[in-house]
Amino acid sequence: MATRKFPDMFVDPEDDPREGGTSLGDEHATLVEFLRCQRLTLELKCSGLGAADLARRSVEPSTMSLLGLLRHMAEVERSWFRRVMAGQDAPRIFCSDTVRDADFDGAVPDPEVVAEAWKTWRAEVEFTDQFVAEAPDLDVTRTSNQGPISLREVLVHMVEEYARHNGHADLLRERIDGRVGQ
Repeated sequence: MATRKFPDMFVDPEDDPREGGTSLGDEHATLVEFLRCQRLTLELKCSGLGAADLARRSVEPSTMSLLGLLRHMAEVERSWFRRVMAGQDAPRIFCSDTVRDADFDGAVPDPEVVAEAWKTWRAEVEFTDQFVAEAPDLDVTRTSNQGPISLREVLVHMVEEYARHNGHADLLRERIDGRVGQ
């Protein structure tokens, strides 16, 4: 393993896959790039960890873990893009009406659970990316349980959702092995 300039960080700035991202592009490109960077941040926070560390809870009574966050974000992507924006009858992946926190509660230290979470999250991200790429514009509007919502608003919400949970991921990862920031 090469020596890093900043050993307590995930990657040195020149190796960060998020660097050189957004530019003075249009609104669509900017939103897509910010979402991409937030997703990469979650991946960085989870990188290099085994099932036990990914499933490690923050502090009682919280059930929050990096694995739980990954499963939660798969649910969020699915809900907004498959169910609301595409209008699909897509059932929840991990949660149900009776077990609303199964994304976190079911985040157990099992390599198969981890593999399934990554596979599921990547499938939902792929669906989202395809939906956004094929949308005629950001003004595509659908009805959610909160009323009409545009693709633009959903993308902004997704950036916010990842950013908020990436803050949680920062603290979880620091507790696991001391790695910080980025």
